[in-house]
Amino acid sequence: MYFVLLSVLAYLSTCHCLIEDGKVDENHCVRLKELLDSSSVSLEITKKGFHREVVTTVELSLDALSGVRVMLVHRWPRGVYLDPYQLASLSDHSDWQILLDSAIDLEVPAHKTSGFVTYVYPSPLRPTSRLLRVTLPIHGRYHEPTFDEKRFTSVNIEPPDLLCLNVNLCSFLGVEFNNFKPHTVLDAPCSPDNSSTCPWVRVHHQQKQGPVCLQFPVGDGSLVTPVCAGTLLVTMICCVALSKYMWEHRIV
Repeated sequence: MYFVLLSVLAYLSTCHCLIEDGKVDENHCVRLKELLDSSSVSLEITKKGFHREVVTTVELSLDALSGVRVMLVHRWPRGVYLDPYQLASLSDHSDWQILLDSAIDLEVPAHKTSGFVTYVYPSPLRPTSRLLRVTLPIHGRYHEPTFDEKRFTSVNIEPPDLLCLNVNLCSFLGVEFNNFKPHTVLDAPCSPDNSSTCPWVRVHHQQKQGPVCLQFPVGDGSLVTPVCAGTLLVTMICCVALSKYMWEHRIV
């Protein structure tokens, strides 16, 4: 009799805990949905010439939510590049870490390369803050000379995607994702180590900032022949003059 009574009480307490956990998980997911809806991302370009800086500012509502990680995904066009060695030196003194999706050749011109993606993670040693600002140095590539009157070419820098990963109560599995529309889910590296992927929630902004247009100078293709001919002529004159000087002064 006592055994049956104890079993019933244990079952009722287990159900009560599951219900309470479900309420906590639901409330947590609701707060996460509010965070996604209220977040904002802005981008600006500083400096001039071939060497610029991309400053990204992220504002989050984290007053009542913990256990959330964020990440910025930049999709760069082929007209610019990031120097991995420069990034490595900067990340040692910054509050962020960066992962490149492919190797970057610093020497090739724009028309012989392709775009790439970077994943920017805030430092795991600090909790996610309400205001996140990341500054990335970018460099313009040399472009193929043109044969028209254009002396500049345009390169559009798109604002990054903001991704959120919940590491606490809300699991985001299966049909639960439907509760977070218009936000979508995609797989991305969990950390800068790129050892595994995690389901991140991509924040959809109703009024997303448009691309920032950069202008880089390009060469005049019609001048290729006269420049090459002039360079060859000057080289030959210098060689003749140097040879004559060496012959007159018997310099071996």
